[in-house]
Amino acid sequence: MAPSEDEIWPRVTRELADDLAVDALVRDRAGKPPFDELSRLREAGLPALLTPPGPLRGGSDWRTACGVVREIAAADSSIGELLARHYALSWSTRFFGTPDQADAFERRVAEEQWLLAGDAGNPASDAEPPAPGTVPDLTLTLDGRGHLLHGRRSFAAGVTVADRLVVGAACAETGDWLIALVDPAHPGVTTDPAHDRLGQRLTGAGSVAFDAVPVPPEQILGTVSHDEQHVTPYATLAPLTLRLALVHVALAIAEGALAEARDLNRAAPRTWQAADVVPAPYAERPGGDPYLLLAYGELVAAAHTAAAVVEPATEALARGLLMGQELGVNERADIAVLVAAAEAVTGQSALQITTRILELTATADAAGGDPGFDRFWRNARVLTAQRSSAHSLRAIGDHYLNGAHPPLTLRI
Repeated sequence: MAPSEDEIWPRVTRELADDLAVDALVRDRAGKPPFDELSRLREAGLPALLTPPGPLRGGSDWRTACGVVREIAAADSSIGELLARHYALSWSTRFFGTPDQADAFERRVAEEQWLLAGDAGNPASDAEPPAPGTVPDLTLTLDGRGHLLHGRRSFAAGVTVADRLVVGAACAETGDWLIALVDPAHPGVTTDPAHDRLGQRLTGAGSVAFDAVPVPPEQILGTVSHDEQHVTPYATLAPLTLRLALVHVALAIAEGALAEARDLNRAAPRTWQAADVVPAPYAERPGGDPYLLLAYGELVAAAHTAAAVVEPATEALARGLLMGQELGVNERADIAVLVAAAEAVTGQSALQITTRILELTATADAAGGDPGFDRFWRNARVLTAQRSSAHSLRAIGDHYLNGAHPPLTLRI
């Protein structure tokens, strides 16, 4: 009997993650654009995982997608982040377009095996109009065959390697915000990679300038009215999908650091002195230092705590996405609070774990065999810095104390 999709994706993902883990440190040190890594993703069929069933289309769900992101990110968090952002962007037309637009776009993504990149937040953060009195960084002007895209924007990931960019820009004539699909290979697109990043070095971050880039009608993926009263609860799940996908990346960084440190400490010689009194149950074990065991106990508990908060948020978001336009304000508020809690707890745990791991592996580093655990801390620091936990905690507190709903915002 042929294996089901539920059985295939975990196996394919695990094999790819094992492959990425082999040379993760070497690739991090080199910091080259991840063209080879993305080829491996395509060979595994992972970019098409979220598209509806059909030839060359994955047909899985958000729970599976988050699991895939977490497995890949534990091996290489940069590639995990690229995949997380791609999955969020691949649903752009479901949030902002029509069913026909969504079907055409997703079919093309799967058939062409595109890897999508977008703004540092989401197409949603692009889609929301800027504050009054400010000038949008990207604009679309009408011409005889569609629109022309002008402006410049920074991207947190994918700018140097993506097959297509999904960006939001203000329509100069109507004031609405349009979600546009852009080919980065067009002569009017100029890329400026971000070199020497502290962490997440293989995400292909940078900025892009658009100089009168043609956007024909079929490349407009959706429209967001400038009247915020018309924003639906379902559309405002767009930034939450990205935030939760990146939470899975942060959790994976912590879990990956723990797993690698465990293997190193198991193989390392005992670090206690002869005068130390070591209880008999621990004295003969690899990594049997009771203080080391205490440290790992604390860190593993922190990782389990984060995972316990992430899982209900993932389930709630998956249910909300299935509701589509039937999603109500109250259901959306519950999802937003759960995502905020997952974001806050996981961010703190990832930084705590990756910082402490540096101390627990310092002996091996000092012995001359650099294990490269600094990359976990650097990656966690860069990823969690993209959004302040204060925003998440404030929303949780206001909801708990006052029953306030998080705002129906399209901003990340």
